Amino acid sequence: MVGFLAAPAAAAPTDDTTATFEVLAGTLDIVAPATADLGDGAPGSVITGQLGVVTVTDSRGSADASWVASVTASVFQTGGGSPPETVLPSEIDYWSGPATATTGDGTFTPGQATAGDADPLDSVTPLTAFTHAGGTGGNTAAWNPTLDVNVPLDSIAGVYTGTVTHSVA
Repeated sequence: MVGFLAAPAAAAPTDDTTATFEVLAGTLDIVAPATADLGDGAPGSVITGQLGVVTVTDSRGSADASWVASVTASVFQTGGGSPPETVLPSEIDYWSGPATATTGDGTFTPGQATAGDADPLDSVTPLTAFTHAGGTGGNTAAWNPTLDVNVPLDSIAGVYTGTVTHSVA
């Protein structure tokens, strides 16, 4: 019986690995406080209060990271919502104030930088709250808007409730 020795296995001089990864599409989001108590006042007075911090987060990673944040409001009402039990959005002035924080590059611009720039809200036509122009990649902006409620002289006493809606595109 003649034995054969097995030849040693030859090692491959190179070997390839196919690797993959996925880049996810980022989002453009806005977060606002769920509730805000603006305070109280008499008919004919101005009730001034801040909503709390509103934050836009842009993680789209876009070559042009521009966006516009806007704001609208519903009618505020108490009781049965009769005319003396309502405050219209046009009787509520909004001002964004300056940014409380920003990240990223580009230009961040408040819609209404000071109280003197305050504009009335509307239920249909959005008011510009804040903008970001240019820049690349991700960015964030935060601000703490103020509402000035011009309480009508014929307002009935009660807790008035309405909705302030911020959006971003």
